[in-house]
Amino acid sequence: MAIASSELIVNDDGSVFHLHLKPEEISRKILLVGDPGRVAAVAAFLDEGSIEFRRASREFVSLTGKYHGDRITVLSTGIGCDNIDIVMNELDALANIDFATREIKKEKTSLEILRLGTSGAIQPGIPIGSYVFSHYSVGCDGLLNWYAAREEITDVELEEEFMKQVGWSRHLPTPYFAKASEEIERRFSSGVIKGCTVSAGGFYGPQGRVLRMPLAIENMLEKFEAFSYKGLKITNFEMEGSAIAGISGHLGHKAGTICAIIASRYAGTSNPDYKENMVGDFIKFVLDSYCDTI
Repeated sequence: MAIASSELIVNDDGSVFHLHLKPEEISRKILLVGDPGRVAAVAAFLDEGSIEFRRASREFVSLTGKYHGDRITVLSTGIGCDNIDIVMNELDALANIDFATREIKKEKTSLEILRLGTSGAIQPGIPIGSYVFSHYSVGCDGLLNWYAAREEITDVELEEEFMKQVGWSRHLPTPYFAKASEEIERRFSSGVIKGCTVSAGGFYGPQGRVLRMPLAIENMLEKFEAFSYKGLKITNFEMEGSAIAGISGHLGHKAGTICAIIASRYAGTSNPDYKENMVGDFIKFVLDSYCDTI
């Protein structure tokens, strides 16, 4: 059955509504970054003359090129899981819906999607400058709860224990624990810390920061730090990984998140100059690992 034009909006040039990308323009291997400016930073590492196009629409900046001959699409998402809902659904549409007939393809394409981001650690043993690969992403944003059968791709036992230990408020969205792709995780078997990462619905209150408004969960940061279940502890905060892992689980894509630690919430310190002295090394490390053949 054809999908209505109101549900899947295709621009006059044949590109998908928000991303302004056409099906043939994306690689099966996709690197997501939050900051639109970081697309250019990644592009600086790609093979000379390999970039096929550069595109910009709102916060969604994109290009496709090659790294050591491996074709890769780089796309900025902006901040937050609401943007990830757009990005993931439109990437899947580009791969698995025929734009001419508006019908879902019989043979599905599984994309490989990795988020490269920055993060704040909450455990004392995670220093600034280290890299955390999110084995689990904890969605405190509520996005995945809008989709049916989300329990089939999340760890309900972990969710219940997490809510119990931290004293979860009934006014907050039910959190979800989504796992990264094991295949992508194997690419980062060295040089990283295996993490359980909270994807927060905001930068201040949802990450336990108090300026002028008190929090719904008293002493939230300390409770997140103290959470422990079957050897699993919360390692760090970011804002997009859970939706990437969760939606990928629904749609059959392989996904993961890796973050450079630029702040220690435990120690109360940060590296405000991380763009100058950390990002380049981080990008090269990720590309070298991600673009190797499984």
